Amino acid sequence: MDRPRDSCADMRQTVHFARGAIRSVGDILRQAGASSVLLVTGRASYARCGAESALGPVLTGIAVHRFSEFRTNPQLADVVQGLAQCAQLGCRHVVAVGGGSVIDLAKLIALLATQHADPIDLVRGARPIQAAGIPLVAVPTTAGSGSEATHFAVVYVDGAKYSVAHPSVLPSHAVIDPALTDCLPPRLTAMAGLDALAQAMESMWSIHSTDESVGYSREAIELILTHLPEAVRRPTSAARDAMCWAAHRAGMAINLTKTTASHALSYTMTARFGVPHGQAVALTLGPMLLYNSQVSEHDVLDSRGVRHVAGRIAEINCLLGAADSAAACQAVTNLIRSLGLATRLADVGIATAEDRALIAAQINVQRLANNPRRLTQAALGKLLDAIAGSD
Repeated sequence: MDRPRDSCADMRQTVHFARGAIRSVGDILRQAGASSVLLVTGRASYARCGAESALGPVLTGIAVHRFSEFRTNPQLADVVQGLAQCAQLGCRHVVAVGGGSVIDLAKLIALLATQHADPIDLVRGARPIQAAGIPLVAVPTTAGSGSEATHFAVVYVDGAKYSVAHPSVLPSHAVIDPALTDCLPPRLTAMAGLDALAQAMESMWSIHSTDESVGYSREAIELILTHLPEAVRRPTSAARDAMCWAAHRAGMAINLTKTTASHALSYTMTARFGVPHGQAVALTLGPMLLYNSQVSEHDVLDSRGVRHVAGRIAEINCLLGAADSAAACQAVTNLIRSLGLATRLADVGIATAEDRALIAAQINVQRLANNPRRLTQAALGKLLDAIAGSD
């Protein structure tokens, strides 16, 4: 089904959600007058998920130039390479088929293709974005990142993570075909689903939460808790479909609020220690819920006050089927463990006090500022020590 929506006042997107929806990409491009398209994909996943065989017949008559030679986590050098290919081939439309990293890379290429400044200055915020990007169609092949629903994109520069935000970063079309996720192995399904859960929970307690964003978050959390275990252990079409919609809803939530502390802590785990993103955000999600539940008048960052934060946390506890935040923290830990993923830092190679100090020192301050309770370096140290495992 096609669902036009406003994700923010000045951002519009049409969502196509159905099994087989990928076959609509050809019509979308033709209606937009596309003649030359940059197709950004993963190297192996594009064929493995069935996207290659589905897209081939519907893109006849359109010059398609595939770009897939880039690293797993978007690097500025990869963006620059994609920009050069886009300009050289005269591509005025971009199609992204892949997970969150693929879509983020495509979003940056589409945005920066119309700018007249050095990409590094734009990424670092030294120069403003001055023009809308070229049209982008995003086709997610995992149920987790929700990148197809957001107006920002992540890129790494010399190991540091930057988030580039602009209304035109939001893809003009999101084509969500759950059949493309049917081939996902259990571990990747689990990590992607936990990323979506983290986004939904963090958006719900974010200082920028709204009634609209909370509605998206609530729907996503309910779907994930119901369907993620089945999608990992005994995947059915119904479970895959539900997880794809949950991930999209979580993406819509963070499009309004952005993420908070668990995501802030995850970036160094991924960039410096190689921990997959979904696993990295899951490690601190339960403990961060418990930490935020203990907010006081002395450290509350949400202008709506302690009572408001407590109400948000209580609603999350209820969604998790827990009587209080300690039980909710344990419920999150139990879920992660039941999906076969690590719950301790030592189990993912973050083994020493020095490693934990590095994570605390390099935390992403933009995402940290969205958290409802202030996190000092001492508090961060205690939280990381609590999930360390063994030194």
